Amino acid sequence: MMERTVVIDCFPDSVARYAATHTIVAVDVIRATTTAVSAVTSGRRCFPVPSLETAVPLAARLDNPLLVGELGGNAPYGFHLTNSPAQIAPRPDVERPMLLLSTSGTPLMWEARLAPVAYAACLRNVTAQADHLAGSDGPIAVIGAGSRNEFRDEDALCCSWIAGALLERSFGAADERTAELVATWRSAPVEACGQGHSAEYLRKTGQVSDLEFILEHVDDLDAVFPLTGGEVGMLAPVERRVARAPA
Repeated sequence: MMERTVVIDCFPDSVARYAATHTIVAVDVIRATTTAVSAVTSGRRCFPVPSLETAVPLAARLDNPLLVGELGGNAPYGFHLTNSPAQIAPRPDVERPMLLLSTSGTPLMWEARLAPVAYAACLRNVTAQADHLAGSDGPIAVIGAGSRNEFRDEDALCCSWIAGALLERSFGAADERTAELVATWRSAPVEACGQGHSAEYLRKTGQVSDLEFILEHVDDLDAVFPLTGGEVGMLAPVERRVARAPA
């Protein structure tokens, strides 16, 4: 039996280190996993894609898809919305499937789908995600999307909240970096997400409504969001697995 450990890592290309052996949790708080989770919660199907080249043929197969996303901060030509949880959450046209594209978050989700078990998570379902994983028998990798070669504050916080909750349930930290990240971020307030470079970008580009949405929607969902067959699904209410006692 594999060890019950949790590791925190960052960037889409890190998934290859874990996909064969770990349950993977993909995190991009600002903004892709928050947008995906908010869309699916509203009843909309969500298909994250890693590139425009993947998006075009998939869009042709979907019925009247809503094209949502950004590359380098800008919505691609022909897209209906940028990668905005504040805009997607209240939209009434939930019958339209959402094709979601972003610079780093959707490539992370795309890679994570190769693992036997993978989830998209954000601040909206931190406790539900940790509770759902608590009875897992094998190792777990919680991976932040990152941006511009930086492990962004909001992802470090969310990953550490999930990993920290697992450490409290008899998981071990897989490496020193994971233990250090949890020690740094486990008790940090959610407002710390508003101090990093991602939040600064949202303010500078007039997208502060997304930052407000993220900070106002913390642990408000009792659900997990598995990545299956290229789609973000939902299990709700979450299955509360019983944590194993230490051996």
